[in-house]
Amino acid sequence: MQSPTAVETFPANTPAAAQVFTTVLVHGPLTRLEAAGRSGLSPAAVTKAVRPLLEAGYLLEDANAEAPPALGRPANLLRVDGGRAFFAGLKFTGDEVIGVLANLCCRVRAHRRLPLDGRAPEHVLDAAAALVHELLAEAEEFGVPVLGLGIAVSGDVDRGEGTVRYSPFLDWHDVPLAERAFLACGLPVTVDNDVRALTVAEQWFGGGAGLSDFAVVTVGAGIGCGLVVHGRVVAGAHGVAGEIGHVTVDPNGPLCHCGNRGCVEAIAADGAILARVREVTGTDVTDIAQAIDLAHGGDDRIRAVYAAAGDAIGKGIATVANLLGPARVIISGEGLAAYDLFADQIRDAFTAAAFGSAARCEVHTRPLPFEQWARGAAATAIQSFISANHPFPDGLTTGSGKG
Repeated sequence: MQSPTAVETFPANTPAAAQVFTTVLVHGPLTRLEAAGRSGLSPAAVTKAVRPLLEAGYLLEDANAEAPPALGRPANLLRVDGGRAFFAGLKFTGDEVIGVLANLCCRVRAHRRLPLDGRAPEHVLDAAAALVHELLAEAEEFGVPVLGLGIAVSGDVDRGEGTVRYSPFLDWHDVPLAERAFLACGLPVTVDNDVRALTVAEQWFGGGAGLSDFAVVTVGAGIGCGLVVHGRVVAGAHGVAGEIGHVTVDPNGPLCHCGNRGCVEAIAADGAILARVREVTGTDVTDIAQAIDLAHGGDDRIRAVYAAAGDAIGKGIATVANLLGPARVIISGEGLAAYDLFADQIRDAFTAAAFGSAARCEVHTRPLPFEQWARGAAATAIQSFISANHPFPDGLTTGSGKG
């Protein structure tokens, strides 16, 4: 394991430098003038901001071969040196830990999976430490330092405190995960909600790149939502925002684990679908794959269950569109395996419930394996590294940098 005392800090100590670096990371290569235009800073401020980044090797400057010779000295292009540093990202499910090793441009260089022997924090942290150890060994082969670890967990996660307040699939309550993961892995740690972490990656490098307002809705074991408003991932005043899984769409519907009735998640999450399938068929359908097979085989009772799930998801998405007016909603998650069974209902319910111009919101599907969720965790670690403007106290970060 790397020693905690070997933590490297980002060389830029001003918000402007972090802003310029992020602009080049997401939109580069860019000339300094283009970076100024995209970041809203003056060319002089950009020049001042990039100097320490160039000296430390985080940015590189190449001659712009496309600049016409007639313009005189060609403008140089700034780009991020992706190989300057690596970051690890972990996604926790109820059954396994998925990990990736990503470079500074968040391109995955290695990935691993380890099953969990149990869901107690000590079991999960043992698996996480073993997996991070494997990723650090991979990084040594590349000869590149690993400068941070991001962890993505479902549920109510306080990124600023690095605490998992509640994770239904792990049955965790008030676990100080950032501190414990730091002690286990020896890296600065950022902990975030898994859908919010995925949203960071989608904002920088995926389906939301270039959009100031969009949402990511995930379907599967739970129903999650990540929000980007005016270019910023929204966490809310208390670390909870975008919980469309707990929007009530049927007041007389099934009881949700949150204590309310008729939540989107109580109708459309995998567990809810399985429970309803068993109820309407009177058979012990054991998993979602079996339910999907039976629906594709023509069982109208199960198809009706999926239709109701699609209706609930569509209403939930319409609520997001009505409240925030995003340009795009990206639907992802393992539940997309059944998308053909409820796609029409999602579209119809969304169209019926979206008010006025909110219906112009694009609804896209984007299947993403859990390795991409782990990549999102790595993106949050990169985000914290860039935005931190001083060494972490006592060598410990709880991921408090604002994205």
